[in-house]
Amino acid sequence: MKHVIDIRDFELSDLDAIFKETDRMLADAPADALKGKILAALFYEPSTRTRLSFESAMHRLGGAVVGTENAGEFSSAAKGETLEDSIRVVSAYADAIVIRHPEAGSAARAAAVSGVPVINAGDGAGQHPTQALLDAYTIYRETGSLSGKKVTFVGDLKNGRTVRSLAYLLSKYEGLDLTLVSPKELAMGTDILDYLKEKGVKITETEELPGAMKEAEVVYQTRIQKERFPSEAEYLKFKGRYVITRALADTMREGAIIMHPLPRVDEITPDVDSSDHARYFEQARYGLYVRMALLRTLLG
Repeated sequence: MKHVIDIRDFELSDLDAIFKETDRMLADAPADALKGKILAALFYEPSTRTRLSFESAMHRLGGAVVGTENAGEFSSAAKGETLEDSIRVVSAYADAIVIRHPEAGSAARAAAVSGVPVINAGDGAGQHPTQALLDAYTIYRETGSLSGKKVTFVGDLKNGRTVRSLAYLLSKYEGLDLTLVSPKELAMGTDILDYLKEKGVKITETEELPGAMKEAEVVYQTRIQKERFPSEAEYLKFKGRYVITRALADTMREGAIIMHPLPRVDEITPDVDSSDHARYFEQARYGLYVRMALLRTLLG
């Protein structure tokens, strides 16, 4: 594994190895595994969980971090430097680069010129492969397996890179039964739907959430992404369309879980947090250990 750009590049054996390494990180992480290694964190878009978990992961393994959380303004990009030139230079300073950028395909462009591993931390509405890894690990850890799952995706499925990446990953496992809940205007793109159908995934599209929640083993809620809309008015058409309340959560089957990549706005009410089904904060915690496992795999 040279770079982490597209979750479709992973084989089942790669996923199994990363999840086993994550189990080891949870049990007893070696504090000096990446001593002397440097991670460059280039975030051209806002991030809390992804950036801090990568930085924490590197520090917990004995490595160091350099970079910026607002690279669009506080790097040479503000002077007009191309992404490719920035990556060529930064790859001379660090042993790996984690990058978030607003343009789909930007991580692949970075990997094409980098002398060190590049990790895609989100490229616009493209992909977010490390989020997919931690999401899949959460399902594996909390439900016991990844095969034969009844999964429901909810919200902005058109612009959501997290659901896109997780759909690609879960399609590698047999028996995926996927329900897509969204307004027609925010439905998942035909490109990924065609890909999933080729993989034999059973797909149901609906605009109704309550029935889908009753049947699901995993409900993956997402926010309506304000930053992906051309205007405030367009965003407000869909804001608050799908809200998981405690009453709705209580209709779910025993052992079913609710996930969310966070941040949430109003799409899961706070009283759901104490539900036996809520797993989104555990999901965020697992992200640290998945990224520790990934960094050790790439650099250890």
